[in-house]
Amino acid sequence: MDITCISDLHGHYPKLDGGDLLIIAGDLTARDTINEYIIFFSWLGKQNYKKKIIIAGNHDNMIEDGLDFDFPEMGIEYLCDSGTEFEGLKIWGSPWTAFFQGVNPYCRAFMIAENLLANKWDEIPQDTDILITHMPPHGILDMTIRNEHVGSQSLVYKIGSMVNPPKLWVWGHIHEAYGRDQPIRNKPCIMVNASHVNEHYLPINPPIRVIL
Repeated sequence: MDITCISDLHGHYPKLDGGDLLIIAGDLTARDTINEYIIFFSWLGKQNYKKKIIIAGNHDNMIEDGLDFDFPEMGIEYLCDSGTEFEGLKIWGSPWTAFFQGVNPYCRAFMIAENLLANKWDEIPQDTDILITHMPPHGILDMTIRNEHVGSQSLVYKIGSMVNPPKLWVWGHIHEAYGRDQPIRNKPCIMVNASHVNEHYLPINPPIRVIL
């Protein structure tokens, strides 16, 4: 299966090559306005994939507030603590990230305290093949420009405790930690921070292609 992974678009919509599955892991627009969502979905609808899956991120306040969209005719599916299947693979999506002091008040969608995140991760099914989160796990592709690991400890515990971890795990949120990693507690899992923009919100990181 040919999968394109991208996250943290923040209003930048690159040319994509097409394939089987497109995964977008949150932060879809620049300023979270209706007009920008119209532009985003117009761009998304033109992408040449059999299935397109999106989740929200902490910048996507209008989605948390109930923005209504349903585009099955374009192969678009939105996941929020929910799952779907595609060509025999079980896929789960979750938008939650950890709240922290000083966060921009306009960027608090789906943010809760770290000690509450474990309840959200508990909903991830044990048989998940592809996991999409906006939050990174602690210590893996989550380092900020201040050299701090800011990912979720409870998310690491959840996935590390699974008998069969996902084959692919895609996230974003920490722009400067873009990249791809392989091991999680010596279990095979392709892990991708697919942030399209860097820490200066410049769209310099290309989509990451994964073959499953």
